[in-house]
Amino acid sequence: MTQSAAIVTGAAGDIGAAIAARLADDHDVVFLADIDAAAAAAVASKLGPISRFVAVGCDVTSETSISELAKRADAGLVRTLVNNAGAARATSLHETTPEIWRADNALNLEAAFLCFRAFEPMLKASKGSVVNIASVNGMHVFGHPAYSAAKAGLLHFTRLVAVEYGKFGIRSNAVAPGTVKTQAWEARAAANPNVFEEARRWYPLQRVVDPRDVANAVGFLAGPLAAAITGVCLPVDCGLTAGQAELARTFSQSEHY
Repeated sequence: MTQSAAIVTGAAGDIGAAIAARLADDHDVVFLADIDAAAAAAVASKLGPISRFVAVGCDVTSETSISELAKRADAGLVRTLVNNAGAARATSLHETTPEIWRADNALNLEAAFLCFRAFEPMLKASKGSVVNIASVNGMHVFGHPAYSAAKAGLLHFTRLVAVEYGKFGIRSNAVAPGTVKTQAWEARAAANPNVFEEARRWYPLQRVVDPRDVANAVGFLAGPLAAAITGVCLPVDCGLTAGQAELARTFSQSEHY
């Protein structure tokens, strides 16, 4: 019997690790791909046996590297591709150099295209699912312009795949997280211990997102309960894109004439 497989890029990070753990619930094997092979291997060893969690070093901005990943996974039935790898650099447009613009687009947008094309034959064979990890930054303006523009492009790419490849049974959706409590925030928290307390006041649910929240959304969109869902973006943002809680409170406490 052919084993079902899931691919998770950027799997060495907190969100990627959580997604890999969640997808193991309904896949036989999960490939944890990351440019940091040692970090991916460390995460994989924590999640479970090597027969189920396979760490692979992969630069998702390189066609050659992605091709090697696809060859590793070709023995199984790849049912799910999660394009999770991503990063943000300059916080303002003024600080964004042409090099940063190209690098952010290569990692946050082009990489998803390259990965999809590499796994396209396998996803056709399995009538599989693509889940792209976008961001609320791709929906509204929250800084990090190159990253944000790339994530907006990723949302459109998600719809392109859904429309063009639906006839093959492939579903394509996106998850757009808000602020996620990951290790990337440790430096900010060290400089400002109240950083999460300050951040959560903008969120209607009065908290920031946990990596497992993102993973659960991915598991849903990749699974049979979402069999009729394709081409959508599911915000996992504790209500941020519905409206900012602090701003709403400010207006509600103001006098209007």
